[in-house]
Amino acid sequence: MTPHNEAKKEDISNIVIMPGDPLRAKYIAENFLENAHLVNSVRNIYAYTGEYKNKKITVMASGMGNPSIGIYSYELFKLYDVDYIIRIGTAGAYAEDLDLLDLVLVEKSFSESSYAKLQNGNTDNLIESSNLLNYCIEETANKLNFKIKKGIVHCSDVFYSDVSDYKKLKKEHNCIAIEMESFALFHNAKILNKNAACILSISDSFVKEGILSPDERQTSLNNMIKLALESACNIK
Repeated sequence: MTPHNEAKKEDISNIVIMPGDPLRAKYIAENFLENAHLVNSVRNIYAYTGEYKNKKITVMASGMGNPSIGIYSYELFKLYDVDYIIRIGTAGAYAEDLDLLDLVLVEKSFSESSYAKLQNGNTDNLIESSNLLNYCIEETANKLNFKIKKGIVHCSDVFYSDVSDYKKLKKEHNCIAIEMESFALFHNAKILNKNAACILSISDSFVKEGILSPDERQTSLNNMIKLALESACNIK
């Protein structure tokens, strides 16, 4: 156990699905898992372990931002022997060809964050996700007939920014969308020799009108959830 996670080691699967929102973790446990039981509620960061198609899976919230997912993913990888984390979350589109609820599979995460530098001195600002997991997710999406778009995302430490220029980020770094957690997750996986991936649903756009309501964010992301869970079952 840690100051942030009261679960025993055996309570956590080696495969974790990680939404940001604790209530989304609860929703997944109640609607997709069999025999799900709550294994962590410290700081209301809920974690549930159950079965999906007879495979043991843990769903645990990460909270918002690189520092938060940085804590939880590091502990899961380092102290709970987790091998695979698939982050699922929402993102704002930078690219014109992304519509609401489109699925994005993150290939690389670009960030101005100091997380990696402060964690171990790494000054890279572009970190790749796991090729193994991405291949599994892509193959699973094809079997489910889910369309996914792959690309680089901008992982920002700031939600309300007066200086961030999405047009510049799109042009200079090929960022197609923005979110707030993938960079720290990918960094932790890289330094600990683990596997991390990130599937996103587009919830709003910088280039088009339209935005998901809070209720829609909570309950209309089932394709993303199903893709993550089915991919977890296909990990070899």
